[in-house]
Parts: sequence; C-alpha cells; structure tokens
Amino acid sequence: MRKRLSIAVAQPRCVAYDVMANAAAHAAAVRAADARVVVFPEMSLTGYELDALPVAPADERLAPVVAACAETGALALVGAPVPGPSIGVLAVDGDGAWVAYRKVHLHGEEVPRFVPGEPAVIDVDGWRLGLAVCRDIGVPEHAAKTAALGIDGYVAGVVHADHEADVHGARARRVAADHGVWVAVAAFAGPTGGGFARTSGRSGIWSAAGELVAEASAAPDDVARTVLARSVH
Repeated sequence: MRKRLSIAVAQPRCVAYDVMANAAAHAAAVRAADARVVVFPEMSLTGYELDALPVAPADERLAPVVAACAETGALALVGAPVPGPSIGVLAVDGDGAWVAYRKVHLHGEEVPRFVPGEPAVIDVDGWRLGLAVCRDIGVPEHAAKTAALGIDGYVAGVVHADHEADVHGARARRVAADHGVWVAVAAFAGPTGGGFARTSGRSGIWSAAGELVAEASAAPDDVARTVLARSVH
C-alpha cells in the first residue's frame, strides 16, 4: 500500500512589512497550489526585515490565509517573526494558526534579536514533517536531531541571494542522502530586506533518493507541486 501527500512550495512576491498585502498573496498561492501542504519562504509574511514586529497566531491579518486553507483543505507553513521573538513558522489551516516552529540556528544580526527554538515535527495525515528555517538546513546536526524524532519529510523556508541559487538544492540532497526522507524547500523570490536586493527563487522538492522532482522558476509568485509517496506495511 502506498500512502500519498500532495505538497507545494510557494514563493509569493512580498511587500516589506505589509502583512495584509502579503497575507493576500499567500492566500492566492494556497489556492493556486492545490496541495494538502503549502510551504513558504523564511519570513515570507513580512519580508526578511529583522525589525518587523512579531505576528501572533491570533492576528486578524491572517484571515485571508485561514480562509484559503478552509476552502482548499490545505495546511500552510508560513514564514514570519513570531512572539518570543523568534524567526518562526506559523502553521495555518481552516481553523486558525499556531506557532509550529522557531528557527534554531540563528546567525549574524539575528542572534541579538531573536530567541532560538528546538527541533520540531508536525503530523499531517500520518506524514511526519520535520521543520527548518534557512541556516538550519545547512547544519547537519539540525537534520539529524529532527530525523531522530521520526520523520518522513523535511521542509524548510529559506532566503538566498540570486547567486546562491544552488545552495538549498545541495543542502536538500544532503539531507535526503543522510536520512532517506523527502525534502521541500521554499525559497524567497524577488527583493527583500537584509541586503537581499535579488533572491534566488527556484523553490524545489527532492525525493528521498535526492532527485529533484519539482522546481519553481526564479520569478515571484511561482509554485511547484508534487505528490509524496511511501510504502505503508
């Protein structure tokens, strides 16, 4: 018997600090993705703006994303600064939002501003998905500690400059090789803060064998989708 899960990686265009505009773009991406799980880039809801105010799960500006998830049956994994403050992942479904994860491996100007989290896993229809944000995926220890919790997939949101377009793919293949799991990485597309005037896009999904099975372009608003499958005994 094969168990399946549809998953998409989305890279909506972002307006710095404008949670309302970005929530609308996220909602459009959820509808376009037509997937059970939709993964978004690091801090996708505000842009990579380290001084952006945290977005609480109860924030009314998330309503468009909640509505899109209710309509499609999706779970959206949205990048945002969250209370702590931390660089987090808000899990959003048709019932609301919650903080699913906080970035563990902070770096540079993030360190004095944010509180690190711990490895975390969410369960979606019997699929255990480990969560990561940007530098986390570049630290083998993070994937190892997450895999130790028992995972079928490893999903991450990242921000990379345009000349770093190959970085997240190399890291994804390493995670797949080390742990035999699917890997999905949503990468920022279009300009954002932190000196990222041009970002990489090219969000992708890799099989447990390390093969690239779906990839977005470098352009904002693109989405890539596939269906994960595994044997169930």
